[in-house]
Amino acid sequence: MKHFAPRAMAFAIASAFVFNAASAAPAVGGAARAENAYLSEADAMARSSRVSNVDYVLDFTLTGKENFTGTTTVSFDLKDTDSALTIDLDKATVKSVSINGKQVPTRYNNWFVTLAPEHLAKGRNTVTISYERPHSTNGEGLHRMVDPVDNRVYTYSHFEPAAAHQMFAVFDQPDLKATYTVTVNAPSDWHVVTTTRESNIAEATGGKRWTFPKTRKLSPYNFSLHAGPYQVWEDKSGKYPMRLFARQSVAKQVTPADWFRYTKAGLEFFDNYYGIPYQFEKYDQLLVPDFLYGAMENAAAITFAEAGFLYKAEMTPAQKMRLAEVIMHEMAHQWFGDLVTMKWWNGLWLNESFASFMATLATAEATEFKDAWQAFYQEDKQGAYTMDQKVSTHPIEVPVPSSSNAFDNIDAITYSKGASTLKQLRHMLGEETFRKGVHNYLVKYSWQNATLDDFIKSLGEAAGRDLSKWSQEWLYQAGVNTITANYSCSNGKISNFSLAQTAPSKALPTLREQRVQVGAFKRENGKLVLAKNVPVTYSGAKTSVAGMVGSACPDLVYPNYQDWGFVKVNLDKRSFETARTTLGGVEDPLLRAMLWQALWDGVRDAKLPLNEFIDVALANAPQEKDYTLLGDVLGKVGYSKYYLDAMGLKDGPQRAYAEKTGKALEDMAWQGVVASRGNDAFQRRWFGTYMGLASSSEALARLAGMLEGKGTEGLNISQDQRWAIINRLNRFNVPGAAGLVEAEQARDKSDTGQGAALAATVVRPDPKVKSEWLGTVEDLKTKLPFSRIRTAMGAMYPVEQHKLAEQTASERLAKLPAIDKAAGPVFMRTYAGTMIPTGCTPQSVQRLQRAADTMKDLSAGTRRSLLDTLQEDQRCVAIKKALTAPKA
Repeated sequence: MKHFAPRAMAFAIASAFVFNAASAAPAVGGAARAENAYLSEADAMARSSRVSNVDYVLDFTLTGKENFTGTTTVSFDLKDTDSALTIDLDKATVKSVSINGKQVPTRYNNWFVTLAPEHLAKGRNTVTISYERPHSTNGEGLHRMVDPVDNRVYTYSHFEPAAAHQMFAVFDQPDLKATYTVTVNAPSDWHVVTTTRESNIAEATGGKRWTFPKTRKLSPYNFSLHAGPYQVWEDKSGKYPMRLFARQSVAKQVTPADWFRYTKAGLEFFDNYYGIPYQFEKYDQLLVPDFLYGAMENAAAITFAEAGFLYKAEMTPAQKMRLAEVIMHEMAHQWFGDLVTMKWWNGLWLNESFASFMATLATAEATEFKDAWQAFYQEDKQGAYTMDQKVSTHPIEVPVPSSSNAFDNIDAITYSKGASTLKQLRHMLGEETFRKGVHNYLVKYSWQNATLDDFIKSLGEAAGRDLSKWSQEWLYQAGVNTITANYSCSNGKISNFSLAQTAPSKALPTLREQRVQVGAFKRENGKLVLAKNVPVTYSGAKTSVAGMVGSACPDLVYPNYQDWGFVKVNLDKRSFETARTTLGGVEDPLLRAMLWQALWDGVRDAKLPLNEFIDVALANAPQEKDYTLLGDVLGKVGYSKYYLDAMGLKDGPQRAYAEKTGKALEDMAWQGVVASRGNDAFQRRWFGTYMGLASSSEALARLAGMLEGKGTEGLNISQDQRWAIINRLNRFNVPGAAGLVEAEQARDKSDTGQGAALAATVVRPDPKVKSEWLGTVEDLKTKLPFSRIRTAMGAMYPVEQHKLAEQTASERLAKLPAIDKAAGPVFMRTYAGTMIPTGCTPQSVQRLQRAADTMKDLSAGTRRSLLDTLQEDQRCVAIKKALTAPKA
């Protein structure tokens, strides 16, 4: 699975349930399974110790209406009949239960069916459960969406981490792999897609009956079923037949040639890299609406979030790279995750880390995007560094006591720190040794479940070394270390050189071993030229680097040259000054990206005044000719403006500076638009930044004119960009902006248009609008689709509307425990990520601190969001304090 935002999602856990006495099943030792919607690790392990050789026969009737019916027939071997057994099924109306051919009383509590021991047999059992259930509307289970354009109904399944039981009766845990034989009754104009390709389609009452052959053994979350009147594209030019599916109303936004090109290249790459051919008979990919995440690696039927991959203009190179990388990420999972699967949810990080690492490798080596590792450094890795410096940081490997906690720690540490860790381990072991260890692991555990120890052992055996110490340092200890180059020069030569490694705090004292390159650079004719490059494996607090001694005294030292290691770099004073003044003289874009990051780290650590960073950006960003790096630099410009707005400088003595700086950033971005005319990719990148910076009356008027085709500088303003402009005009309450929303809705009746209109409405600085939508967001029984609630939350309180946000800030914070208790984790991931109030003032910090001190009983995910929000507010206050901008 690929996350693009660690937020999400929605639904309230039902508080009422039907319960027939004594329906909880005793686990081993006689302890009853907890009466709640989630499965504990202890109960899961107890169940898998008794159950094996599972086979499902699934029959579904889909009509397009709000409910669907299903019958699960599950056969399995049972070790003993000493206690009852449960099978998971969520919020269904159970019509009948039979065990080994005999109908038995239904014992169901809305979360799982209990099978009494007296009805079970030691050895082989067959259980049949017939039921009816509403489709999900929150993106889990069997999700249903009615297309507002043409009223066609689309369904798709999403089961990770543990939501298969929202669709059918199942032992919903990853270590009970099973086969699945599927039949589906569906409307005549629908396509039905699952892991295998259909063996028969026959006429049936009300539509057609699809029959699918038995799958290979899969964990429940890797199985899937998708059905609807999807548009289908096919490509049989590769080794494996490929199909692509999308809603008919968005089909014109899909570029199948791009999808098939990257898919074909990826399948060839992974076949060769893993040394094991792709194990499924076909490769289907579906673009689906209302999706919670970026994409999901369902075996042979991968789903992708429409919102991330549909564009109403030609894709930019950045968008194509993202498409390629996500295709590769989910493809990597077909082996590492689907073929070999974790035993329990604590192993989810390894699936995601490995897929992130392999996706970047495949993108760099099998597509046109040879700078994929640079993009990884700029985006993914920086997210991991940021996350690992938060108070809520955690080890890569963490316990997961219950399925409710499976996504508590799914974040940049899970994905990008883990991937970075694997990347530097590959440097330590050697590329071919690493690949051999991966191959051996996949061969040994094919169609089985495995653990972290199994993976590390395979790598260690391939390398001929014990990796247990490495595992303890990197996987079981949190925090990012910092390295600094310490050196002195004599007579123009380095006389001594060492690397100093420090831990982030006394609470996180671990010092780690890893292999990096130390690069030393000299200024020559205005350029920064590499004078010496020494690979070194360092560990402990100090490591001498003899290979640097005797070299010319450098103007800049970068002790993680070419980004081998996962470590924060603290530039020595001389190198830091060189970085500030010589960015334009650095020809290597990856090194340039690292130096930009060193300066930005200085801002975030309140060591480099934000205004000084902005001066560097104003001087250097317009000169940037590397497309990938320009995106990173402009992102930092956007963050700089965010901090200026968060500080509320326009309301104080630094108003003149804030307005002048905001105008300078706007002008820089617009000049980039004008200067890039004829270069569509660069021009769109600059224009996206301009839209995100525009706040002056002049800039907003320019944007409004562009809606009428005025002053576009050759830009083809797409529908997506029209909505972005309208959103910006409403955000700053430009006269007539509200009317633009209604007019644009008449022009764009698509689902994305409806969402954009909602965002443009909610974002207005209107107390009445805010109050109404805050009430809707906090109404956990609202009938609005959760996709709309998520949109509203994201648009509610933009940074410059801090006075408006402050009106309800204390009230929102006070309600947090009650909402957290009533809502489920899917809802809270979005709510806690967007609705906890900040202010970038000592007072708002104190308010958050009081909440953190008193709200100790929040769910793990929500408490983590609260602590992270507090820390970020403290950071903002510190950055504000470090400003050296002149006062008016």
